[in-house]
Amino acid sequence: MDQVPLERARRILEAGPICDECFGRAFARVGSGLSNAVRGRSLRIRLGTSAEEDRARPCWVCDDLFSRGAEWAERAFEAVKGIEFDTYLFGVQLTTKLKEMEAWFGERFPTGTSEPMKHAFNRIVGKAFEERVGAATVDFSSPHVSFVINLSDDTLVLHVASLCLYGRYRKLVRGIPQTRWPCRRCRGQGCRLCNFTGKQYPESVEEWIASPLVDAAGARDARLHGAGREDIDARMLGSGRPFVLELLAPSRRSLDLAVLRNAVNRHAGGRIEVSPLSVVTRGEIARIKGIEAVKRYRAVVAFGGEILPDRLQRALNSLVGVVEQQTPRRVVHRRADRVRRRRLLGATGVLDNSRRATIEFDAEGGLYIKELISGDRGRTSPSLSERLGTEAVVTELDVLDVTSANFP
Repeated sequence: MDQVPLERARRILEAGPICDECFGRAFARVGSGLSNAVRGRSLRIRLGTSAEEDRARPCWVCDDLFSRGAEWAERAFEAVKGIEFDTYLFGVQLTTKLKEMEAWFGERFPTGTSEPMKHAFNRIVGKAFEERVGAATVDFSSPHVSFVINLSDDTLVLHVASLCLYGRYRKLVRGIPQTRWPCRRCRGQGCRLCNFTGKQYPESVEEWIASPLVDAAGARDARLHGAGREDIDARMLGSGRPFVLELLAPSRRSLDLAVLRNAVNRHAGGRIEVSPLSVVTRGEIARIKGIEAVKRYRAVVAFGGEILPDRLQRALNSLVGVVEQQTPRRVVHRRADRVRRRRLLGATGVLDNSRRATIEFDAEGGLYIKELISGDRGRTSPSLSERLGTEAVVTELDVLDVTSANFP
């Protein structure tokens, strides 16, 4: 405080009625251990002035904004009733007038040590909020709840951060998509074609996993983010596919994940199984989805002609390496039509009879196995059908493993 230029402080007081908060925050970076209000009162004492006259009129800088801190904290407290949280954050949108006064104040009295009005107000409200709710701390990076105070329309908007759970799922039956698909005809609105469910398929991995967890967390909804996805008619076996389930706007965060894992598995009734679950940050969604994984597949393949064992293995060996795939015809309606280069890392097969084989493939993520086998009318090259010189079609497909050193 001894470093405050008193003459500059005196000129601020002479400019008009000013609250202790605004007076003190003009010198916020001078000294430490004091609030802006205490700093402002201390400066008045050193200058031999009283705040009584100023308090009778609105502060010309903030229009007594800081006196409403407890009011906004109370509104925030009412908004989070029934919501479990440990961390919070406040933000404020100033009115045009307050922005203009703040700018003019800084230009007329450039102390070089001031704190922005937004920062000071958010802290005032935050402290009052902590006193009201008890155990809660501010978190500037990933708060459980956050508030935006809009002073122009006198509204407070609450955002409840998602609760994200990491695990792996095994899909033990065919015919189930990974996530909910809106009906192609009504696009989720509900029509006779989808029996007014709005869904193309009646069930999904996402829904079987999410239902018990949404109920337990009191969440609004959930979204499943997988490390890739298997075809609807393929099973996901082995150790399962990594995923993050994002529970939207949960009201409860203290969950017994071991109990809930068992509840999910019972609820799915042998269709889906999940591994132990753990809480992760929302940033894990993008990380998991971006990991380059190696995948192992098992395909039952039917041939258009008779095939001998040596001929099959030679054809499989010739496929190992770079494969060029134009977007398959079966998915081109929802994906960009372009050529992708992926690597087949290995392939071994056993003939069940002269017209059918069981083949295992190790491949980079993103390689379409059905098209690697059929050729997709020349859109994939090389292909097993091309190398054998006869039609080859997948009749059953399973994903046996999804691996990467970067998965948790």
